[in-house]
Amino acid sequence: MSLSIGIVGLPNVGKSTLFNALTRKAVACENYPFCTIDPSIGVVAVPDERIGLLSTFSKSAKTIPAAVEFVDIAGLVKGASEGEGLGNQFLANIRETDAIAEVVRIFEDDKIIHVDGKINPVSDIEVINLELVLADMQTVTKRIHNLGRELKRADKEAIAEEAVLQKVLVQLEAGKLASSANLTDKELPLIKPMHLLTMKPIFYVLNKKAGGMNLDILQDERWAALMNFMKNNNAGYVIVDAAIENDLKDLEPGDKEVFKKELNHNDDGIDLLIRKGYEILNLMTYFTTGEDETRAWTIHRGSTAPIAGTAIHTDFKDKFVRAEVIFWKDLLDVGSYGKAREKGLVRTEGKEYIVKDGDVIEFKI
Repeated sequence: MSLSIGIVGLPNVGKSTLFNALTRKAVACENYPFCTIDPSIGVVAVPDERIGLLSTFSKSAKTIPAAVEFVDIAGLVKGASEGEGLGNQFLANIRETDAIAEVVRIFEDDKIIHVDGKINPVSDIEVINLELVLADMQTVTKRIHNLGRELKRADKEAIAEEAVLQKVLVQLEAGKLASSANLTDKELPLIKPMHLLTMKPIFYVLNKKAGGMNLDILQDERWAALMNFMKNNNAGYVIVDAAIENDLKDLEPGDKEVFKKELNHNDDGIDLLIRKGYEILNLMTYFTTGEDETRAWTIHRGSTAPIAGTAIHTDFKDKFVRAEVIFWKDLLDVGSYGKAREKGLVRTEGKEYIVKDGDVIEFKI
């Protein structure tokens, strides 16, 4: 399952520094707008201690973790929906991702230019989201116009689609995200081909600076406003010190811990960020394990066993017969598959079984 999260934000908020920390892949992060012109892509392992434990248990030759793809996208400015800055390119790149991580700066630093000349996290979020909303308005309005002929012919599919588009347009014209339209399960497929930007899951990465004037520490009124925004919009967020995480990325574990103590940096912001991305996409992990390899497989929560099997191979859905399932910790605690079977911990499940996070599965086809 290929999944990608676009890292977006205004220029100079720390997007590329964060991307460096995430992927160890060098991208330009100089202190000026639009230094990251082409999106850079990095595949990031989802932190999960279970896979290492299972690999050791099975003495696996290979260990393959679950992964999420992060895309570093050029900085956005006000007017992007009208083509300002690198607006059109920005919007095209983000349209290809599955979710959006908006990086928002929450520290004061006169040496790092802010595109608006001041730090105001809620204002930054509003600028980005408004540009996404305006871009979606253009997309929806154009589609409604293009449905004209079919609507005149009273085409049922066109009428149904137009009704959904109008429902979304009401939200967009009010300055709200398309996702706030609360579409039904029947309506969602009608809007999905549009790839609307504001239908994508969005979470926020609040970038702070060690030793700096951070709004959360200062308990600044701008921090209170930001927390109110998160609460009122039921928005997910993580706090990250992108610069320190970037400095830490190449250190050995022992040196890393010493460096973190020296800086009084106790957060695992990058791990939290990766997990939050995994969570917001409504994903979970099951495992296969053996001498050849132990692998974490990414699936959507609520997947049945045959659907989960398609993560391994698309044929598994049609050829599925049954699955042998055991919870990862039960397998490790009992010590072997043989003992697990004796204790009845290995279950045989059929096509209706809903796979759970942490299941270790052997598919029978």
